Amino acid sequence: MFDYDKTKAWRSGEVHHTFTARDTILYALGLGVGSDPLDKQQLRYVYEKELVALPTMAAVLASPGAWMRERTELGIDFLRLVHGEQGVKIHQPLPVAGTVLGESRVTRIVDKGEGKGAVMHVEKLLKDAASGDLLATAEQVLFLRGNGGFSGGTGGDAPAAALPSLPESAPDAVLELPTRPEAALVYRLSGDVNPLHADPEVAAKAGFPKPILHGLATWGNAGRAVVQLFCGHEPTRLRGIRARLTSPVYPGETLVFEGWRVADGHADGEVALRVRVKERDVVVLNNGRAQVTG
Repeated sequence: MFDYDKTKAWRSGEVHHTFTARDTILYALGLGVGSDPLDKQQLRYVYEKELVALPTMAAVLASPGAWMRERTELGIDFLRLVHGEQGVKIHQPLPVAGTVLGESRVTRIVDKGEGKGAVMHVEKLLKDAASGDLLATAEQVLFLRGNGGFSGGTGGDAPAAALPSLPESAPDAVLELPTRPEAALVYRLSGDVNPLHADPEVAAKAGFPKPILHGLATWGNAGRAVVQLFCGHEPTRLRGIRARLTSPVYPGETLVFEGWRVADGHADGEVALRVRVKERDVVVLNNGRAQVTG
């Protein structure tokens, strides 16, 4: 039985995470950065010389781990849990190495009804462990397919505002980002070792013909595309990104990023975005918004 009160009260405590330039490089390699080793812009993320961090890495630093599976008294049906949305706000540029502190908490649980699942929001504050400065605020939205109806019709918490729709015009920029067959095997080294992304037998039991790419890898590629197309290759200009994860990606497929500048020609503003798989023409990331600065 799902326990709303205990789950809503969950706090991770302080999660300390020391990472090195090697970890920053490995995260970028997991997104496919470096596919052109002669591209100076890509080398900035995968070579120690003048190394910079991709802002989306904030989502994987100081993670609280698989608490939803381990805290069995909460009653979360972990096997039917789906990552629905991911967002991050960048308050200060991420360092390429150091120690950070993550504090996560559940902020919202919406009951969709019996047989319809529930929606849970988990917020993480990421701080520099030495100074205490807030680096980023990350939020993941999880669809608990097996936990609907817990509120007895009261609905639990109020739902969050819906993500904005995309412009109906043609995108201002399009970028193809091929993924490699071993992409999930590399990306999992940044922390998410769920066997769904590595073990063919586990993937088959979950109903997939083969292991799928991490949703956060697709999302991270969207952030990478925004930096390239709308930030002049300068990662510090990306101040936030949020999108809905709508369909799985199989390693080896080609991601097609589509972006619209929403800001009426100003240097600062929003970018609307989505990502689809070229080979199957399936939208895998939708209703996205990124905040960029001049």
